[in-house]
Amino acid sequence: MFHPRVLFALVLCAFLPARPTSQEMHMATHTTPAFDQLKSLAGHWEGSNSAGKKVEVSYEVISNGSVLMERLHPGNEPDMITMYSLDGDRILVTHYCSMGNQPTMQTSASPAANGKLDFTFLRLAGAKSSDEGHMAALTVTMTDKTHLVQTWTFDDHGKTMTENFTYARKS
Repeated sequence: MFHPRVLFALVLCAFLPARPTSQEMHMATHTTPAFDQLKSLAGHWEGSNSAGKKVEVSYEVISNGSVLMERLHPGNEPDMITMYSLDGDRILVTHYCSMGNQPTMQTSASPAANGKLDFTFLRLAGAKSSDEGHMAALTVTMTDKTHLVQTWTFDDHGKTMTENFTYARKS
């Protein structure tokens, strides 16, 4: 016969949750068709900006599929990182600018997976003032699986400038 303490321990173990397996711990994260379309950009792209200068961009899906990381190399200027992630039914983008600030922009709720995503300004971090120069909007247009256009809108003390980047997939 079992000692009462041993019996209690056996009964207690029967009701404890089982430790998740490695596969259960790495289950796919929440996604949407538009975010999946955005993640399909993973790879290396080359192109030019509005002035015809060479630019490169690469995309990598990280954090178990929950983040798309973009590394923009705009010619002779410093690289910049942009992170895309889901926030409920919106896609957020945080741009780590070479100017030292980090604007965050968002799509509308439940954007369609139609090859075009419009991001509007949400907030600005790392700036001395809210009117300091920062990215204020982004449009990503995936014309097909091998062509991409980004339109970045920059706001500096109320003056707005737009820059287009046109890319072709290299890998």
